[in-house]
Amino acid sequence: MTPALARAQAWAVDQLRRARELARRHPVRAVLLLPTLVLLYVLVLIPFTPSISDLRKAKSEVPSVVLSADGVVLAEFKRINREWVPLAKISKPVVDALIATEDHRFYGHHGIDFRRTAGAVLNTLRGRREGGSTITQQLARNLYPNEIGRSLSVTRKLKEAITALKIEAIYSKDEILETYLNTVPFLYNAFGIEMAARTYFDKSADKLDVLESATLIGMLKGTSYYNPVLNPERARGRRNTVLAQMAKHGKLDPKRAEVLAARPLRLDFERQTEQFGIAPHVAQQVKKWLIAWADREDFDIYADGLVVRTSIDTRLQKAANAAVARQMRQLQDLADRGRRRDQERQLLQAGFLALDPRSGLVKAWVGSTDFALSQFDHVNQARRQPGSTFKPFVYGAAFLEGMSPEDTFIDEPVSIRDKGGAVWSPRDGTPPSHQPMTLRDGLVHSRNSITAQLVQRIGADKVAQLAFNLGVRESKLEMVPSLALGTSPVTLREMVTAYATLANNGRYLGEPQLVLRVEDRGGRTLALFTRPKAIEVMPRPRALQLVNVMRGVIDEGTGAAIRTRYGIQADVAGKTGTTQDNSDGWFILMHPQLVAGAWVGFSDNSVTMGDGWGQGARSALPMVGDFFVQALRLRAADPRVEFDIPRPRPKPPEPVRDPVQELVNDLFGRLIRMIQ
Repeated sequence: MTPALARAQAWAVDQLRRARELARRHPVRAVLLLPTLVLLYVLVLIPFTPSISDLRKAKSEVPSVVLSADGVVLAEFKRINREWVPLAKISKPVVDALIATEDHRFYGHHGIDFRRTAGAVLNTLRGRREGGSTITQQLARNLYPNEIGRSLSVTRKLKEAITALKIEAIYSKDEILETYLNTVPFLYNAFGIEMAARTYFDKSADKLDVLESATLIGMLKGTSYYNPVLNPERARGRRNTVLAQMAKHGKLDPKRAEVLAARPLRLDFERQTEQFGIAPHVAQQVKKWLIAWADREDFDIYADGLVVRTSIDTRLQKAANAAVARQMRQLQDLADRGRRRDQERQLLQAGFLALDPRSGLVKAWVGSTDFALSQFDHVNQARRQPGSTFKPFVYGAAFLEGMSPEDTFIDEPVSIRDKGGAVWSPRDGTPPSHQPMTLRDGLVHSRNSITAQLVQRIGADKVAQLAFNLGVRESKLEMVPSLALGTSPVTLREMVTAYATLANNGRYLGEPQLVLRVEDRGGRTLALFTRPKAIEVMPRPRALQLVNVMRGVIDEGTGAAIRTRYGIQADVAGKTGTTQDNSDGWFILMHPQLVAGAWVGFSDNSVTMGDGWGQGARSALPMVGDFFVQALRLRAADPRVEFDIPRPRPKPPEPVRDPVQELVNDLFGRLIRMIQ
């Protein structure tokens, strides 16, 4: 209750106290004064009921819609699980049953049925509580439960009546019926007649027959008490009461009503689950952004019919969904097979993001393995150690310091003491060769020993600064030598953004962009978000130099499966990543027109993946490879386009010597010469 309303009620109570005192002293004057007091109290309550503008807004309430770049609906933002249908799409028996049961003089009053109200008051005074609300008054409660309330008080009934009169002033009778039937609740998260018809009878509202209509309308007296799923006999009895009312008021032939009343209650019940769409995490991200934007601009995202156009390409989104689903089914099966009997089953999670590096626009976004099971977004919310996918920032920082991909370090064990005195001794999966190795080969083959020596030479602070410049801007990076191997947790969104900056010749375009523009329901543009101006954060020659080295990861290094397994021959570069004990698997792939990255792991990072499949090259790479095959096939990325640095061409293979064939050729040559 608002302070103003409390003061008004206090005033009214004081006036009633005075009226009682007046009635004791002067009964006649009190009788004459009572209507005036009631009128004054009604006038006081009017400002505390929904305004005409609020009622008009409710009348035209339209949910906001999120669209993909190609015009596909990704999400609708509704207050409740409801699908609005016009009165013409609602079966006539539904309307007949409603009017006959709830308000048979509906077309003869203007919001308040005074005859019914008076009868309800008399019966209540006699000890038989009876409701006297019209359909319009019930609609007022459904639309404004907080403003009107549901307490048993004179104030609530007066506010309900005032609101009903306002509704009748601006709504036609058909509009009242349509609004009522689309807003009334029916249990099981079904709001409105359309969702109720689907939930209880697996059909649309325009297909409901007389028995089904009577069953649903009968629930309105008490949805839980007359729940046909849990209380079928009560619901059947109430249904028959509705049929009798329809017969009584001329909506149904009495003989047919008797025949129908004998029939059993037949349901086809199925809960209506919320439809998440093809990009639920995108919808989640857009909704969060839109709420803040609408608050600033004074819009209601649930009522004003806003249209939000995004950068999502549904072809690529579907390809990403399919790639993640296929790979995660296989990995989950491997995880389940490797689980001990006494271990609790853990669900693997994944994140996937694809951007256009030329514009920073998001093309596909998958935040978890299954949105129905986990709404946590592993693209934008999860911070995990990136492992070796962080190494390119070390080599990029070295190139900025003037070092060359052909510079060498000895591939040998390394021990580095940090400022606190702790010794860091990284190891590789294979023994050191103790031979010189170029920086190029150090990155291509992901050698920890070479990377550790490199960060010792240039400093962790320069590596962190380059990572920040490229796009890792929200996660805190620790300035320690182990940063070089990706020990500071980051988000997948940050990593893919940084790789996209490299693919864009070292030009940073800001945060990945999802929303292109916002329109009103009539198509008028309310806000337009243009492509940000690129900022060069890494000199173009050095960025291309790094991309050129990362081509080798795909041609001959840890990402070679992109060529051998997926047959992708386009100009691509990338990097795999695996953290200690296979807690996280990463892979990011760059093309001049498309960058995609994936992460795989358990939500609990203390749970590790199997040695045979947990590495980034085996867990995350297949998702990206599968996706890129489809992207190239769809021409979302042109396989003929290459980075702006000459692509290394593999040397032609030397012919293999075959001694037997050489002997045959020699003998054949001698024979020819003898004949000649």
